[in-house]
Amino acid sequence: MGREFIELAPEVTAAILLTLLAGWKHASSFADVNAQAGEVLMTERLRDGMRSELKSRRLPWGKMLVVLPGTESRSNSAVMIPDGRTDISLMLWEVFWRTQEHDPHAIIECKRVAGSDTHLCREYVVEGVDRFRSGKYGQNHAVGFMVGYLLSGTAVEAADGINAYLTRTSRKAEHLKPADVAEGMLSWESRHGRPSTTSPIHLHHSFFELAHAL
Repeated sequence: MGREFIELAPEVTAAILLTLLAGWKHASSFADVNAQAGEVLMTERLRDGMRSELKSRRLPWGKMLVVLPGTESRSNSAVMIPDGRTDISLMLWEVFWRTQEHDPHAIIECKRVAGSDTHLCREYVVEGVDRFRSGKYGQNHAVGFMVGYLLSGTAVEAADGINAYLTRTSRKAEHLKPADVAEGMLSWESRHGRPSTTSPIHLHHSFFELAHAL
């Protein structure tokens, strides 16, 4: 029997997005989280912030999510040597009890981005979106998550810059669109076909401002 395709209920998706937002509020208070910082440092701060918020019991779903360490990953069961490294991985107890799936149940990929920087917008797609699209990340996931650390500009400008790249590469159908998933939080969503399955990957995008942007 093959692995079960992991779907997430809307309320679970909203809980993940709100945990990201709460974690970022915690992470962005550190002086080293700035426009000169690398993705790895910012992601470590974000991961720690998410854990702190979940442990604080301020989030009603705190016992539902486990934020795992950054880990090497295999794009499929036939790959013996890990061929990727996930930024932030989540385990959800409900999914584990239902599927007995020991690998992460949700994956969050994090990238630096600015709507005015065409190179960073391209990298967001090629080194972020396309890792889900190709099955390198979340091959048996129906839903994935991306975070953009805003080096400058606004979240709307970042989404527009990414969409401009998708348009230039004849991928207009994959545009990021505003979403109303988590109450009180601005986010975007997109869908991308995958060669490994007939089911597209549904990505949720969050863009977080830095206290000291460029």
